[in-house]
Amino acid sequence: MRVPVLVFDIETIPDVAGIRVLNDLPPDLSDFEVAEFAFQQRRATNGTDFLPHHLQRVVTISCAMRDADQFRVFSLSEPQANEAQIIQRFFDGVERFTPQLVSWNGGGFDLPVLHYRGMLHGVAAPRYWDLGDGDFGDSRDFKWNNYISRYHTRHLDLMDVLALYQPRANAPLDDLAKLMGYPGKLGMDGGAVWQAWQEGRIAEIRDYCETDVVNTYLVYLRFQRMRGQLDLAAWEAEVRVVRDTLERLEGEHWKRFLAAWSAA
Repeated sequence: MRVPVLVFDIETIPDVAGIRVLNDLPPDLSDFEVAEFAFQQRRATNGTDFLPHHLQRVVTISCAMRDADQFRVFSLSEPQANEAQIIQRFFDGVERFTPQLVSWNGGGFDLPVLHYRGMLHGVAAPRYWDLGDGDFGDSRDFKWNNYISRYHTRHLDLMDVLALYQPRANAPLDDLAKLMGYPGKLGMDGGAVWQAWQEGRIAEIRDYCETDVVNTYLVYLRFQRMRGQLDLAAWEAEVRVVRDTLERLEGEHWKRFLAAWSAA
């Protein structure tokens, strides 16, 4: 029986409400001004606008899921759900399917953000946090392969593994995807999300995140080919499943993705 594979990626914006609380800022400051205040603080101390993980508010989690029956792409996203609901639904999926999680820098960014933000909202995720001492029937298996330990594979952080856990060897997903003949990032990157959010382009953020998880899944398939989990015929068949699925999906971002893939 095929273990479901769940590739995930998150998009975040500054937690304006949290920044106000921590810095006792006056209520007449706009969200833009509050975020700029936080960015300036970070620049002064770290030389970067990148905010701490716990001040990253989750607005989208996009997923590419492959199980025995199908490949599908979906998002848990505002405005259809708030941050608490988005994160809880993601961990509910882990609870239900116990999938193979796959990410690109998920161990360095996505999962720590989900830990902090989930805890702030009272999210429950017992299966995800099982380290082999839980009440599940197969809990002991998690002692040797769980989602939390860096060198276990129930969560596979492709960036981390391919670099052999050496930050100096990390490669950008966009570069690697394009070198493999895949589309890479289209129209946006993580640094543009806050501006897009302020302009009300929430759907565009979601679309960008969805194309990112498909890029990640295609790179994952190439990794599975390299490590001997897929032979050439099986790999080609899996890539065809992805392309066929995307061709049936509505959305301009999929048309652009397929066009870029064909051009590559």
